[in-house]
Amino acid sequence: MAIADLRQDYQAGELKRAELRPDPLAQFHDWFAAAAGAQGGSRWRKIGIALYKLWQAILGHTPADVNAMTVATVDRDGRPSARTVLLKGADARGFIFFTNYDSRKGQDLAAHPSAALVFYWPDLERQVCVTGAVTKLAAPESEAYFKSRPRGSQLGAWASNQSEVIASRAVLEQQWDEIAARFPSDVPLPANWGGYVLAPNRLEFWQGRASRLHDRFRYARQPDGSWQIERLSP
Repeated sequence: MAIADLRQDYQAGELKRAELRPDPLAQFHDWFAAAAGAQGGSRWRKIGIALYKLWQAILGHTPADVNAMTVATVDRDGRPSARTVLLKGADARGFIFFTNYDSRKGQDLAAHPSAALVFYWPDLERQVCVTGAVTKLAAPESEAYFKSRPRGSQLGAWASNQSEVIASRAVLEQQWDEIAARFPSDVPLPANWGGYVLAPNRLEFWQGRASRLHDRFRYARQPDGSWQIERLSP
């Protein structure tokens, strides 16, 4: 089958203006909870999602990370790049993720401290797009999260010079072994590793609908801090 022939008519649900929360972060948490299986709308939708997940488990398919998001940045020359990163928190400040500050995305954010995020939950035929300014988290908050990570992940943060060219897998594993020997017990927070928070100024909630007549609503932050909600044409 040709790529152009791959099609799906979305039928999972609808999104109405009256259903939207005034606060987009509250709306995001509702959708995130639904994607995580904590809620799923109607009883029949919940049953359908449960059966889908059961079938995927029977087939041996690992479910996608519900907190996976695409993070898009631009470098100092305006060249874009995007990658999948895991969301690690969402509160009144915005959306939180962690990375190596010397990585490509870290260098991009140092040059242009703004980014776009995209969440896609195919089971629910939903997408959330977010844009906003990005700032680093305070070191104590980054350290607290780093200490909560598995030891292997902590060592990996030290061993990997993220985004740099490396000669082979063996070199990476040797660096990991050396770091493990260097820190036999507690692993300290690397100076070049920590968190970012994206403070949203625009969020769009997209619900797939039949015949490509999707429901799209945009929240735009106003000068007084309030949110304007508008329906967008699909």
